[in-house]
Amino acid sequence: MSLIERAASRLKTTAAQQPAGSSELLSAAELAAQHQQQQLQAALQAQSGIAASAAAEPATVAPMATLAQPEPVVQASAVQAPAPAVRSSSAKRIEINLERLASMGFLTPGSRSLVSEQFRMIKRSLLRQAFVPREAGSKPGNLIMVTSSLPDEGKTFCSINLALSIAMELDHTVLLVDADVARPSVLRTFDLAEDEGAGMMNLLLDDKVDMADVLLKTNVDTLSVLPVGARHSHSSELLASQSMQLLLEEIANRYPDRIVIFDSPPLLVTSEASVLASRMGQIAVVVAAESTSQQAVKSALNQLKGCQNVSLIYNKSMAFAGSQEYGYGYGYGHGY
Repeated sequence: MSLIERAASRLKTTAAQQPAGSSELLSAAELAAQHQQQQLQAALQAQSGIAASAAAEPATVAPMATLAQPEPVVQASAVQAPAPAVRSSSAKRIEINLERLASMGFLTPGSRSLVSEQFRMIKRSLLRQAFVPREAGSKPGNLIMVTSSLPDEGKTFCSINLALSIAMELDHTVLLVDADVARPSVLRTFDLAEDEGAGMMNLLLDDKVDMADVLLKTNVDTLSVLPVGARHSHSSELLASQSMQLLLEEIANRYPDRIVIFDSPPLLVTSEASVLASRMGQIAVVVAAESTSQQAVKSALNQLKGCQNVSLIYNKSMAFAGSQEYGYGYGYGHGY
């Protein structure tokens, strides 16, 4: 019995126990009891109606948006890991006209000539120094700068021949860098147009430019070319910057078999050559026979004081008396 039913029963009992002499009071009590009983019955009916309604309507459950659904169990062998993001190489490819180069007196892969034999001798001393163990603070020996005292002594001719000769080695690859920011001539010698929007200077100016964006592959598989790129009024400061140091470390160490040849500006004409020389492991100074004065050579060597492994390439000398062929030789290697 509920609390409401027990209250109604108690009211009935109270009304029945009133004295017989007071009929008016009994009638009033009975009326009050009846009224309260009617209210209780109405309350009981209302309560019963609510319960019935709740039982009749289906329960609704709020969606559990915050509850994670259990993951289906998948065998590890069936799960395929996503492929790693691979940067597609955007390196361009250029075709070097080797027949044209040979007609201009350059050596070419597989050729047997006086020029090729002489550059074989020149490269041997450079290769010996390229990968010797480095002392603390020393420059990478595989970074080789080719320069001269003055223009038109044949430094680009020697740079290209040296790069082509080393490219014929079985154990080395070559990166030829056109570092003559004032008068770039490597691509011009290859009879190719300079792309002023891509090259070494762009790597220094914009850290978002990747080496693959400016590197040029060639039809000589072991030879690549890095053009000079965009001209800049503060090229000397850029070559002396930390960005240049980081670039040199990257190109020197990315491949363990790589030789990097820099075709540099002349030492007595621009300041860039001296700045670049301070970061090189080896330096080859081209001297034009019967053309470059002894004073010019001495002044050029004074620019290289403090640099290690400086050598001379004696260029444009007659190989034999009465011969029309040029000869190429190398001088001494020492530090200043």
